[in-house]
This record gives sequence, C-alpha cells and structure tokens, in this order.
Amino acid sequence: MSDVTTLEPSGGVRRSDGAPTAPRAIGPANTVSNGLQLAWRSVLKIKANPEEVLGLTFMPIMFVTLFVFVFGQAIMGDWREYRDFLMPGIIAQSVVFATLGTGFTLCQDVEKGIFDRFRSLPIARSAPLIGAILGDLVRYSITVVMVLLVGLAIGFRPDGGVVGVVAAAALILLFAFALCWMSAFVGMMVRTPMAVQSFGMILMFPLTFGSSAFVAPEAMPGWMRAVAENNPITHVVNAMRGLMIGGDVAVPVTWTLVWSAVFVVVFGPLAVWAYRRRT
Repeated sequence: MSDVTTLEPSGGVRRSDGAPTAPRAIGPANTVSNGLQLAWRSVLKIKANPEEVLGLTFMPIMFVTLFVFVFGQAIMGDWREYRDFLMPGIIAQSVVFATLGTGFTLCQDVEKGIFDRFRSLPIARSAPLIGAILGDLVRYSITVVMVLLVGLAIGFRPDGGVVGVVAAAALILLFAFALCWMSAFVGMMVRTPMAVQSFGMILMFPLTFGSSAFVAPEAMPGWMRAVAENNPITHVVNAMRGLMIGGDVAVPVTWTLVWSAVFVVVFGPLAVWAYRRRT
C-alpha cells in the first residue's frame, strides 16, 4: 500500500512515516497568479464595504474645497491660478495618504488570523502582500477619478488633455504601488492597526507637506527648500504638473521612476521578511 501524504504549509508534503519531502517550487508565474487571485479578494471587499468608497469620495471634495477656496487667495492672490497649481498635488497627496490603508488592512488581517490560513495553502509567501497591494490600486484609481471630477467641477481644465491626465494618473499609481511596500512593512512590524496609522502619519505628513504639492519650493526658507526639492513627492508632483498643465517632464518622471524602484527594492523584501516573521 502506498504511503499517505499530507500537505505542508511550505507547499511540500509529509509522508505517513513522518519524512517530509522537498517543498514544491513556486516560480514567478505562479507567484503572479497567486497574487492576482488574492487581489480579486481585496477588490471584493470594496463591494462588501461600500462605506470605503464614500470615504474615497468625500475626502477629495474636502481637500480640494479647503485648499482652493480657503488658502488659494492668500497663497497666490487668485484661487483659480492656485487651483491649477494645486490639482496635481492634491491627487498625489490623496493617493499617498490612501497607501496607509495597505498597512492598516494587513495588520488587521494578521490580528484576525486570516494570514494563518494563507500559510496553510501552497502559494507563494509574497502572494498575500502582492494581492493586498494590487487590490488597493483599485481604491487609489477611484481616488484619482474623484479628485479629477471635483477639479473639473470647479473649472480645472488640464492643458495636457486626456493623454496627459491618463499618463499622470498612471505615474501616481505606479508610485503608490511602490510606496505600498513601505506601508506593508510598517503594517507587519507594528502590533496594532491604530499604531500603523500613527506611524504612517509621522512618515506621510513630512513627505507630502514638505514637498511642492501645495507651495513651490522657491517660496520656502533655504533649508526647507533643499529638503523639498529632493523629496520624492516633489518629483512625482512636478512630473504630474508637467503632464497635466505643461512644463518639464523628462527629469521629474525619471526621478519618480528611480524613487519607485528604490521603494520596491528596499521595502519589498523587508515587507516579505516581516510578514514571514510575524506569521
């Protein structure tokens, strides 16, 4: 009679005599497939929790209204001019803040024991993280669309046309994908979802408000200007402005791609390591 085997969390099997076999190799194609399957799970959570969409809807309206109509006249003397300057920055800020949700959700899932069930499946170790991040990109896309709709409603007309807007949206989503790996790393390192929000705000506020999103670096004090000009958010905002309303595109787009690669290369392996360590 042949030996009875049982599935191991590693993807291998264990024979009835207790001897483990080698774990099943999971290649890049299977890793992508596993990640896409779990991304669909993340997307379905939006359908189950429609209030998330409401948050993605009202937050952009609030930010655009406050910054354009409250600060626009004081900063540039003309709220219409400030509106055109601000819109790429508001889109970037809204998406960057939304990446905190990746770490928050991952930490919450770990607390609920969902990832313990994932470990019992013969899937790639990084698949749950990839799935969560790809699913969140759908949320970020909703955020981008809502900010643009609010901007169009108050008179924003991007000179770059549809092509420029789509290119700018694709760029910020690429940058958000990279930034999500940092959020995932934080979510796996801290103990509670509330701590993820606290640490995330400490990281994201200096990145967004210390950039060119709301004020041109030329108007800042010398030391702050140097910080803002080398801020990764500044590069992505400047690239989006160039694509949407005109200006230099090549340099800021190049820097955005470089920063995106750095975030993925540094925080991708760290997030997977922290996930395996915690689960």
